[in-house]
Amino acid sequence: MEESKGRVCVTGGTGFIGSWIIKRLLEDGYSVNTTIRSHPEHKKDVSFLTNLPGASQRLQILNADLNEPESFKEAIEGCLGVFHVATPMDFEESEPEEIVTKRSIDGALGILKACLNSKTVKRVVYTSSSSAVSHIGKEDEVKDETLWSDVDLLRTSKRYGWSYAVSKTLTEKAVLEFGEQNALDVVTVIPTSVVGPFICPKLPGSVGSTLYFLFGKKHPLCYLQRPMVHVDDVARAHIFLLEHPNPEGRYNCSTCLATLEHVSEIVSAKYPEFQTPTIDSLKEGTGSKFPYLSSKKLTDAGFECKYGLEQMLVGAIECCKEKGYL
Repeated sequence: MEESKGRVCVTGGTGFIGSWIIKRLLEDGYSVNTTIRSHPEHKKDVSFLTNLPGASQRLQILNADLNEPESFKEAIEGCLGVFHVATPMDFEESEPEEIVTKRSIDGALGILKACLNSKTVKRVVYTSSSSAVSHIGKEDEVKDETLWSDVDLLRTSKRYGWSYAVSKTLTEKAVLEFGEQNALDVVTVIPTSVVGPFICPKLPGSVGSTLYFLFGKKHPLCYLQRPMVHVDDVARAHIFLLEHPNPEGRYNCSTCLATLEHVSEIVSAKYPEFQTPTIDSLKEGTGSKFPYLSSKKLTDAGFECKYGLEQMLVGAIECCKEKGYL
């Protein structure tokens, strides 16, 4: 392996997607700077990152906080690309939406300004969310990247996770606009529900909500159908767009539209020891029907998803068992 393909920065390196992107980048031969938020009370255990193959030679971990966008300057200096994955997550709505959104936008724009000032960053890949596309009132349509969630509808309906959806929608718009106005190459990845194995110690929210019936409690994001994608495909899509000669704008990243019934069938066939809901009880259930997000733009650019639904679910469950969640 060559010494390094160059240095890149990943914000939010301790999260589900961020940590997997780091794993992939190190495997691909990149040197990586990643940022974590320091906590005055206790030091974060980052051994799951420092133990990754290649980490001792090519991974640097730095402290930075979206509340202080200038804190990302050091991590971005000398990098050829930046993956901005860090985002405020506040599904419990412990803070007003305006504050969460402002922090998200100010943090993202501060990072983009540091990228401009660095004079070395060639491209920024921003991690958005399907919640920036799927909330437009018509739930059962196929959605592509031309659509944006209706912020007014979200603010009025106040459905579960609405403030997160508002912040992701407005932040994605802001980063694309900043890129256009400042001739900075910015592209966005829009993953649907990310499922699969995880190296971070914390149970990822998307894994917990997809397999909520295994954890013995009803989840506020109870679904009848939802689009899903494997974490490794999401990480690979980020790197693909960094390396692509001329990507443009937004890219949905999704593999399939999975029904709760199909998820339950796969889980009960593979893991008969678990109490999975009966098909009849699922048919009686209430839950959201999330729309399918088309990844045609990404596949037309030459990207190919490698994993199907069964691999996502088995990878996630094996990890949950290994880490003591199941």
